[in-house]
Amino acid sequence: MNAITQTHFSFPKQKSLYVGKVRDVYNIDDRYLAMVVTDRISAFDVVLPKGIPYKGQVLNQIASRFLDATQDIVPNWKLASPDPMVTVGLRCEGFRVEMIVRGYLAGSAWREYKAGARTLCGVALPEGMVENQKFPTPIVTPTTKADEGHDENISREEIIRTGLVSEADYNELERISLALFQRGTEMAAAQGLILVDTKYEFGKRDGKIYLIDEIHTPDSSRYFYADGYAERLAKGERQRQLSKEFVREWLMENGFQGKEGQQVPEMTPTIVESITNRYIELYEHIIGQPFQKADDCTDVAARIEKNVKEYLDQLD
Repeated sequence: MNAITQTHFSFPKQKSLYVGKVRDVYNIDDRYLAMVVTDRISAFDVVLPKGIPYKGQVLNQIASRFLDATQDIVPNWKLASPDPMVTVGLRCEGFRVEMIVRGYLAGSAWREYKAGARTLCGVALPEGMVENQKFPTPIVTPTTKADEGHDENISREEIIRTGLVSEADYNELERISLALFQRGTEMAAAQGLILVDTKYEFGKRDGKIYLIDEIHTPDSSRYFYADGYAERLAKGERQRQLSKEFVREWLMENGFQGKEGQQVPEMTPTIVESITNRYIELYEHIIGQPFQKADDCTDVAARIEKNVKEYLDQLD
């Protein structure tokens, strides 16, 4: 199957198209969104030059499963997934922040801690921690939501002071985020996994807060295997993890961190296939079921267009 890295659909009542790093989002009549999860892959806020076959299907189907499993905590934007790579849902006015919840000291948080930081987004961090150690309780470290370039860390106080989000709404976003993280933690544990950290995005529609975009996917979350976690932590060894971190590590090993003047290393067919296989592995471990590849038709774009149009016709 060829990777789907671009879409150029024209749906009935389409108002606009927003092209993100990975998702192409079609605005339908200012009421609905058709979100196509492409096979593009990004790291260090850079879209890499090759797409990863089946990555879009993996991400869309994981997100769809977790959206369905958390509706009792907060309403979400999803109406249906009419194609393996597409979710159609309600259009909401997004908040200009992303809610990052961290249960463990890993990734960028560890890099800052190692460099001497003892606060992150206004949250005090305990002394004497080591990489991948569990926090006493999960912490919320929000970022700004950038249209382009890097999202920036920001504190709760700055968000409220600058009016990005009202205090009442922010308190609710934090409460919901921690409840979602707890649910994700429980679902991960059932699969022998640890949910390390993740991000959530929210919006408003008719005055009500909705969960939007993806949730608990390997692009937005980091997972460790529970088996062997304590032993590896005690020995200072790298954890076995399910996340996109393996892509970042491959890039860093080859001299790329998204900085000016750096070149993305060559993505050979072997590298691309290995990334596809890792995403399928992620799916099967996170969901606990075999991954079923969508029918390998010759024109995936035509399949997507047909399936979405048929669903949108039912909404009229």
